[in-house]
Amino acid sequence: MNETSSTETSNAHEFTVSQISKAVKSSVEEQFGHVRVRGEVGRLSRPGSGHIYFDLKDDKAVLAAVAWKGVASRWRFQPEQGLEVIVTGKLTTFPGQSKYQIIVENVEPAGVGALMALLEERRKKLTAEGLFDEDKKQSLPFLPMVIGVVTSPSGAVIRDILHRLEERFPTHVIVWPVRVQGPSSAKEVAAAVEGFNMLPPDGNIARPDLIIVARGGGSIEDLWSFNEEEVVRAISESSIPLISAIGHETDMSLADFAADKRAPTPTAAAEIAVPVRAELIGYINDLNSRKYTGTLRNISSLRDRLRAVSAGLPGADDLVAQARQRLDLASTKLSAALNVSRQAKALGLARVAPRLSSRVLKNLLEEHKSRVLAASQRSGVALSNRTQNSRLQMVPVANRLEPAMALKIREKRRELKASFQLLNSLGYRNVLERGFVLVMDKNQQVVKRAKNLSAGDNVTLRFADSERGAIIDNGDDTPAGSVKKIKKPPVTPQKTHGKPDDGQTSLF
Repeated sequence: MNETSSTETSNAHEFTVSQISKAVKSSVEEQFGHVRVRGEVGRLSRPGSGHIYFDLKDDKAVLAAVAWKGVASRWRFQPEQGLEVIVTGKLTTFPGQSKYQIIVENVEPAGVGALMALLEERRKKLTAEGLFDEDKKQSLPFLPMVIGVVTSPSGAVIRDILHRLEERFPTHVIVWPVRVQGPSSAKEVAAAVEGFNMLPPDGNIARPDLIIVARGGGSIEDLWSFNEEEVVRAISESSIPLISAIGHETDMSLADFAADKRAPTPTAAAEIAVPVRAELIGYINDLNSRKYTGTLRNISSLRDRLRAVSAGLPGADDLVAQARQRLDLASTKLSAALNVSRQAKALGLARVAPRLSSRVLKNLLEEHKSRVLAASQRSGVALSNRTQNSRLQMVPVANRLEPAMALKIREKRRELKASFQLLNSLGYRNVLERGFVLVMDKNQQVVKRAKNLSAGDNVTLRFADSERGAIIDNGDDTPAGSVKKIKKPPVTPQKTHGKPDDGQTSLF
């Protein structure tokens, strides 16, 4: 019995794990190929690689789904957890985890209801963050000089906007071309709004005073780019007032909630942006007319008041009559006073005239001359006396200075001679005379330690009578720093203060 069981087991074909996995993979891919699967998005992850991993589930089963980075970046619609979607892809297996999965090539919402549910959920989320608060709305400029338009350059929307602006109030328009539908639409619209806000006020490209984000009508799928978070956040963070004109009057997007003003159509956005030029001209003319009429009325009123006030004022003759009388009285008195003053001065001059003869004046002049001469003679005598006294005081000082200086010079000469004698007795040359040698490096600096020298250094040996050059060697059989050989110095001898045998005193 046991032998039969063992024989049957040994006759069964054995497969490796890889063979089984490969067979299952081939079977699954041949049986299903490309399929469309409908389900709810479950667990969803986006790692740093850019790929998307998520689960498709219903009430009975779960299917793993994978979307590669290059494919997912082209989708106009991105899956979110809890959303019911329809995916198209290829069913395959993943041997590494013994599971089957679908490689997703396209994903789309499962009907309008799913999109509306996602839209409502996103609206609640952004509302909770405060992106739609009314206190964040900016007031639109009354008459913008530059208007930036974010839309497709080839559609009818831009033509309608330009035509309406031309009719109402022609102004400068800058168009930032974007795709208003498709996978890259949301990124381009957000980048356009941010780009207008980044323009410097005094740059080469004028910074808009107002931005219009516009698109024609379409289905909710066509308008979905304006429901993406990056577009809504860019519009909400715009420092330039912005008008949203997405679709028709019945269409509504999250961009409309974030904008400072919503226009039902692109044409209506142009009407909101600028006033009617003819109406402004009429209004200004009316103001000018009212101003002119008011000015005339005010002048007439002031003229009447001036006449009423001037009636109670005195005349010009009455105002100067008293002053004229006082002037006449003063002029009469002035003539009499001048006559009296002239007579008094004449009498005074007559009394003084006899004393002003030429002889009296000549005597006074001579008296002043004698006084000045006497004063100058006294000053010269005093200066001469002071000079003579100073000269007499300096003679004994000069007589004492000369012997003192001679004595000081003799003392300094004796000190200098004693210093030279001490220098000769203590100088290094006396040491060299006893057989010692002075070692100097290539910079003519005295070498005091053997460790300051290295093998191959050039040194100068100064003896009592002359100098010789040498090279330092560190051979194995000689102590470090020993002299290897003596030869002529390789460098030019340095200038010394004197020759060792010339009998002069030399300082080292």
